[in-house]
Amino acid sequence: MDTYQQTARNTPRRLAERASYDVELVHAVLDEAYVCHVSYVSDGEPRVLPTLHARVGDTLYLHGSTGSRPMLAAREHGLAVCVAVTIIDGLVLARSQFHHSANYRSVIVHGTARVVTDEEERTRAFAALVDKVAPGRDADSRRPNRRELAQTSLLALPLVEVSAKVRSGGPSDDAEDFDLPHWSGVVPLQLTRGLPVPVAAQTVQMPAYLQSGRDAWRRPVALRGRDLVLEPLDHAHAPELFGALDDAAVWAHLTSPQPRSVDDMAGIVAAALADPDRVPFVQREVATGRIVGSTSFYAVSPVQRCVAIGYTMIGRPWWRTGVNTEAKLLMLAHAFDTLGALRVEWHTDVRNERSQRAIERLGAQREGVLRNHRQRADGTQRDTVLYSMIADEWPAARDRLAAALESGGVTCSASPTR
Repeated sequence: MDTYQQTARNTPRRLAERASYDVELVHAVLDEAYVCHVSYVSDGEPRVLPTLHARVGDTLYLHGSTGSRPMLAAREHGLAVCVAVTIIDGLVLARSQFHHSANYRSVIVHGTARVVTDEEERTRAFAALVDKVAPGRDADSRRPNRRELAQTSLLALPLVEVSAKVRSGGPSDDAEDFDLPHWSGVVPLQLTRGLPVPVAAQTVQMPAYLQSGRDAWRRPVALRGRDLVLEPLDHAHAPELFGALDDAAVWAHLTSPQPRSVDDMAGIVAAALADPDRVPFVQREVATGRIVGSTSFYAVSPVQRCVAIGYTMIGRPWWRTGVNTEAKLLMLAHAFDTLGALRVEWHTDVRNERSQRAIERLGAQREGVLRNHRQRADGTQRDTVLYSMIADEWPAARDRLAAALESGGVTCSASPTR
């Protein structure tokens, strides 16, 4: 079935040209929206109930409490309902107030909803509702027990008498208004997921299904080497990271002050995760499983195909080891070979000579000094030394660094950068 059957109830009387009975369009709107409004009559009065919904095939499932009015009313013979779902895509500003409008996609479903009693159907419907919150969540959370199931009810509404309605495009200004000195156009609106915020004392790392939604340049991925793994930074890493980096020398040239507690470190981790143009990692030893430090991609520019490496902090016991060399080799390989970067940059304090030597040993070229570029943790302004490596220089640098790691003959200092 490509289209739903048109009936008297699902045919709009106003602006009928915007109506659609296309099955794919209807399903897409129902699947994208998180909230629906269920209208019904109870005790002779109209009622409207906002609730969560999920679609499984050609059935719309509505979530509710066993003691709610619609669930009670639907027990014997079903409940006549009208369900509305609307997604606002933009605000339309015309030259005249009369023609102001909104771009939207909406679906109206008429029918008789029944209470779901079959246990297998209830299980499928509950799984669909949970996975709609976050795909993969059904398998990654405790399923309801008997008491919770007894408190929760579901209505099933067949998608038979359905219509969609869509408005898109710019304002419908009248020709006589074209010369009026008023701005006219569309303000796009979009519902987007923010950065997940864990509960206090979270010890479980954020699951991969909550990290989706970013482009390839900003998507956290694990980078695995022989002796080192770069894992996407997570709130749960704060205690171990604090222990590894609890040394004043590590923070000497960074723009953030040294954290004095795990809570302070948790704040630094939260700031790193909240930055939309930063991809932070922890550095973990393969042999011991210990976190030894942190590093990041930042200043991410897919359009210019450029990224910077910095915010590098490694615990004092691992300075002058191969940790920093392998970490940078993994990051450079990801930038150049996976993302197709044309340029990778480093920024470091002009006073941080150890960091400058380490960057130079990677094969990066010094380009100059950015004066009064950043503020230090003590409030003074710092000059920043800019280094870069371009794609043409990467193959030779890769071979040299890989050979050095294999032989154990070259290490790069891990003094902090950026």
